[in-house]
Amino acid sequence: MNIHTLARFPETRIDTALGITAYRGAGAMHRRTLPVVLLHGIGSGAASWVHQLDALGATRRVLAWDAPGYGDSTCVVSDSPIALDYAKALRAWLDALDIDRCVIAGHSLGAIIAGSFAAHAPERVAGVLLISPAAGYGAASKEVRESKRDARLKMLNDLGPEGLARERSANMLSQYADDEAREWVRWNMARVMPTGYAQATHLLANADLAADIARFHGRIAVAVGAEDTITPPHACERIAQAARVSLQVMPRAGHAGYVESAAAYTALIDTFCQGIECHMKDGVPQ
Repeated sequence: MNIHTLARFPETRIDTALGITAYRGAGAMHRRTLPVVLLHGIGSGAASWVHQLDALGATRRVLAWDAPGYGDSTCVVSDSPIALDYAKALRAWLDALDIDRCVIAGHSLGAIIAGSFAAHAPERVAGVLLISPAAGYGAASKEVRESKRDARLKMLNDLGPEGLARERSANMLSQYADDEAREWVRWNMARVMPTGYAQATHLLANADLAADIARFHGRIAVAVGAEDTITPPHACERIAQAARVSLQVMPRAGHAGYVESAAAYTALIDTFCQGIECHMKDGVPQ
């Protein structure tokens, strides 16, 4: 079913100042609502947001990218990138699309990119929704950063993308996930590109989301699945505190909550967008 729905949102490739960005979009004709940009996590891709493209596209423009090094998107230059490298790629993509201002929803590693972009280009961001945010290990000791990085790189080297999907995809979901959600997470994870995944692993080791998001003084929300074992609620609480907001805990959902509880997470994103739009006049926050 997801594959058939995905066919309605074909991959598009666009040239940017930093290379090619591949993405999927919906609702291009909506002009009275804020566009929302969806950033996937380390083991996923643009296609994972198919339910949100389908539902949110009815009322607003929705864009889900393949991050640098994923799908057909050009890799970042550095072998050991920082969050700003990806934020610059995000800016170049939005520039190419002529999007001056948007809401950004970042999942897991995507939250790190969203936080960096918001910290460095706040005028472009109407609001940031961090979903099961990965905090990064940038504030940890050198030994911890290297240990976390090397363990993930070894797993990639030993298993490859298909092995990762086979061995690790179940961890992304709660016990309540149905078979379709489980297969969809596996399908997306099996398609990660080794080079892009390796660069994203370095990003995870280098990043400090709490420090970035503390610098952004616009609208922020932080949410996590109650059953998330990868970025559990107690870990996400630290990010919520840095963002100066209350953590929203989504019931019966794991790390990839937007896949297994698609309707609830779609409503979360739409409600966040509407809350921002209620406080805007002629496109300007009030």
